[in-house]
Amino acid sequence: MATTVETALGPIPTAELGPTLMHEHIVTRSPGVQENWPHLWDRPEILKIAERKMTDLHGRGIRTIVDLTTVDLGRDIGLILDVARRSRVHVIVATGVWWMPQRYFNVHGVDHVAELFVRDITQGIGESGVKAAIIKCATDTAGVTPVIENILRASARAQKATGVPISTHTWAAGRVGETQQAIFAQEGVDLSRVIIGHSGDSDDLKYLRGLMERGSTIGMDRFGLENFLPTSKRVEVLARLCAEGYAGKMVLSHDANCWSDMLSEENKRRTRPQWHYNHISDDILPALRKAGVSEDQIDQMLVRNPRAIFEARKG
Repeated sequence: MATTVETALGPIPTAELGPTLMHEHIVTRSPGVQENWPHLWDRPEILKIAERKMTDLHGRGIRTIVDLTTVDLGRDIGLILDVARRSRVHVIVATGVWWMPQRYFNVHGVDHVAELFVRDITQGIGESGVKAAIIKCATDTAGVTPVIENILRASARAQKATGVPISTHTWAAGRVGETQQAIFAQEGVDLSRVIIGHSGDSDDLKYLRGLMERGSTIGMDRFGLENFLPTSKRVEVLARLCAEGYAGKMVLSHDANCWSDMLSEENKRRTRPQWHYNHISDDILPALRKAGVSEDQIDQMLVRNPRAIFEARKG
């Protein structure tokens, strides 16, 4: 029997995932703002932008994106569903909480929060019927605050209950991926079911090797965000790790979006001109080839690793 993975439009065989960007967003927004000031929210225009960007992505051979938008990043399942219906690119949806949890998560315990995540995975998000296939959690510059620890532990328990992978946001400069791994290990999570995100922001090879040696995949997933690490350095680190035999433990992405209420499309083009869905296809893959990364290693990171992550369920 073929292994399947849930997408916004229902389960598909993992063999159909194809080249996959493992850490993206369709729309990120501030929860509550558009609901109260609807003039800020042009839904038809956002859908049009998203449809165009997904068409461009499909034209470059990308077949799946993983949308790691959580409740505190304004996850709008109706919008995600409408984008997915207009797109030939598969959309995998997340549950979980980023590093700006609503007050609710301060006062409800680990097991209650884990149950919310499990519900998204097993029953579906809200009334949509769309099932999440990955759990997102985050540690940023503030480190493991009490509420963040609750969410990390809830993510771990939901992972063990459902078998779906965890994908994290980290502040790589503070090596917080190590703290995340320690908490997941305490909770009994198989670290091979964890992607330590934003690891590509770091050129500390010892830190990156350590994360992989302990079993996790690392996300080289902020291509285009020069402020964290310049592109040339990102390419150099990735090529070096491939040369050392780590291609089986890395996935690629941009952490970009179709639309955000934090930065207009015009501002994105002006301040972060390479931060868009096509940067890996257009610029990074040629640079990696030039740096000695083989076609097989590219296929490993873009196709085989994502597929393996979604195929490895319980056990």
